[in-house]
Amino acid sequence: MYYYKVSLHKSSAPILTYSSLVAIELGRVVLVGLKSTEKQAVIYVQTTNPTFATTAILSLLDYYYTPLQIQMATFISAYYFSSFSEAIGLFLPYATIAVSVTPLMLPIVTKPILSPAQQKAYEGLLPYKRAVLFGVTGSGKTEIFISLIIKMQEEGKSAIFLMPEISLTPQMEKRLSVYFGTRVAMWHSKLTKKRKTAILEGMARREITIIAGARSALFVPLPHLGLIIVDEEHDDSYKASSRPRYHARDVALFMGQKYDAQVILASATPSIGSYYKHPVIRLKEAYRQKAKTYTFITGTAINRTILESLSSHYKAGHQSLLFLPTRGNFKYLYCEKCGKTHFCPYCSVGMALHRKFRHLKCHYCNYTEAIREECSYCNHSPLQSNRMGTSEAIEIIGEAIEGLSIEQFDKDSISSSKKLKDALKRFESKESQLLLGTQMLSKGHDYANITLCVIMGLDYILGLSDYRARERALALLFQIAGRSGRALEAEVLVQTADADFFKRYLSDYEYFIKDELAFLEMAEYPPFVFLARILIAHKDESKAGKITLDTVSQLKAFVEVEIVGSGKAPVERVANKFRFHILLRAKTRKSLLTALHQVNRRELEIDIDPVEFS
Repeated sequence: MYYYKVSLHKSSAPILTYSSLVAIELGRVVLVGLKSTEKQAVIYVQTTNPTFATTAILSLLDYYYTPLQIQMATFISAYYFSSFSEAIGLFLPYATIAVSVTPLMLPIVTKPILSPAQQKAYEGLLPYKRAVLFGVTGSGKTEIFISLIIKMQEEGKSAIFLMPEISLTPQMEKRLSVYFGTRVAMWHSKLTKKRKTAILEGMARREITIIAGARSALFVPLPHLGLIIVDEEHDDSYKASSRPRYHARDVALFMGQKYDAQVILASATPSIGSYYKHPVIRLKEAYRQKAKTYTFITGTAINRTILESLSSHYKAGHQSLLFLPTRGNFKYLYCEKCGKTHFCPYCSVGMALHRKFRHLKCHYCNYTEAIREECSYCNHSPLQSNRMGTSEAIEIIGEAIEGLSIEQFDKDSISSSKKLKDALKRFESKESQLLLGTQMLSKGHDYANITLCVIMGLDYILGLSDYRARERALALLFQIAGRSGRALEAEVLVQTADADFFKRYLSDYEYFIKDELAFLEMAEYPPFVFLARILIAHKDESKAGKITLDTVSQLKAFVEVEIVGSGKAPVERVANKFRFHILLRAKTRKSLLTALHQVNRRELEIDIDPVEFS
């Protein structure tokens, strides 16, 4: 008799022990009985004869996880504080059917012709197992990606190409298919079960050797992995918001190490952490140089200047883009004269406006004060806190400019892949002349006819209760402005009262990174320290508060871990549960993880390396 500890598929249940009359390899997917149901499970480890009665494994299924997948899942469960089952559930198993074990060595028909700058960047990346490709928008990073993939294909190795959101896949699918035909497949959550099965079979037969898609594409069973590209690596969409709360960029780096694969992180606005930690290869000029004029205007609403610019470009037969920040959960007091947001005196981050309780609150240390009437920088009064959404903007512009067709481009309107493709097709064919939306607009779309970008709301982002607020605001400006001026000269209209901040770095984002690194080191924020957030949610408010206090008390025993703040979460109630949180900081990853594993229990949701604090 053999005894095995098994992990139930996609479950938070503990590891359970079952018996078998035959030996079973580790990682094999099996069927087990649990109470009155049958469950899929993974053979986790072989164990000795237990002191309690066991149930027999019912049957072996035709799927298995490789030792490397098991290692990866073990790391994810430990680092991101999930069960092993939740972690292994990210991965797709290999099939036990006969597969091609010989890597395909197929020639590539239409290699891209690289400019001297692109060729230099391509060659600069080759010596590194992990590196950052830091290229301005329109500099031709995609052609370098394709060249790297071609090199891997010629060596008989496969590649994974990650993008932050599904919104990027239609255009990228077209570009990759030109070079790789049916060898490339797109992978994301909107695929039908039939299509997923066909892709998995194609990978097993080595007919599909390139997978491109959102973060779930990282976990497909792709043999002979040689390259992982993480495009738009700065994007927070790579961070999962539920367990396991992994960051696909960081998991890709770990996977590259385990699989001995090259990992390329790419962006026009790379995250400060990536820039600091890895070798950087620069592409400083756009592939096609077109003049781009920046104009800074004040105000917070769609005013006459914006409407006249939109009308002028529309009448000239060109297309425009207008960006509004995503409607947030909280408003922030800002000064329309100097553009500053009221900051916490202890944390150098904006304080959120809580009108219900008539106070301002810092979401890091929970410092509160009365709502201010005057700006603490220039004494201007009154301070502003109004916001505008996409629907209101469309209504205002539609009434003002007759005949202008507006494409709403946000998560409310683009709720399926079909709606996405239809919207992009209408804009590409010039059926619509204005693309109006939120952060989705910054995701790497490439249209030659955009000659005007209107960027609103950057002051809100600049004043968010987030140590990365300046980075997020400036990166958005660069990313959105980069959608214009690809083939024609363009104008960028930026609405802000803090024009000096943005003007200072317009010529070179790297200049900002170097300045910001000095600030982050002084203020003790990542990448110089490590952060973690503990979230406690309970229907009983007093129970949630007690769990928080007990956890804080336990954490005080760990002298190398600083409790930055604790108390009610910024969003105090979700799904009828009261929410509390604890923010932690430590100079070493090890000390932070040690403390968290000591206090971890079922009532806590631990988010390591958090990017969201509401």
